[in-house]
Amino acid sequence: MERAVFSIGTDVVLVNKSGESYSVLLIKRGHEPFKGRWALPGGFLEKGEDPMEGAARELAEETHVTGVPLAQVGAFGRPDRDPRGHVISIAYCAVLPDDKKSSVQADDDATDARWFDLAALPPLAFDHDEIIARART
Repeated sequence: MERAVFSIGTDVVLVNKSGESYSVLLIKRGHEPFKGRWALPGGFLEKGEDPMEGAARELAEETHVTGVPLAQVGAFGRPDRDPRGHVISIAYCAVLPDDKKSSVQADDDATDARWFDLAALPPLAFDHDEIIARART
């Protein structure tokens, strides 16, 4: 039996509730794959890094959001979800209060960061539509 070779990453579904509507923070990818497409903040774990700490680090690096409690949504590991290879992503969800919503700013490998109404999302990279759907349940 051949052993699987895979990478582990994290993704964060950061939501905000304003009145009766919910929005999710997306970043525009600055690198391939899916350069220029909208995606959830996230990335690969570093060696020896706890997945939740990696999710918090990636969120901070790409959006400058820190200090939000993260809750695990699930693991996503379909072998074809990432064209770079078999990447298993551990997804987290967090809620950002209204008073911190405007502090978001794109950085690192994100060229933009914007809030999108959950009912009107653009086409997303990877399987991020599935991750958001799971976070909503």
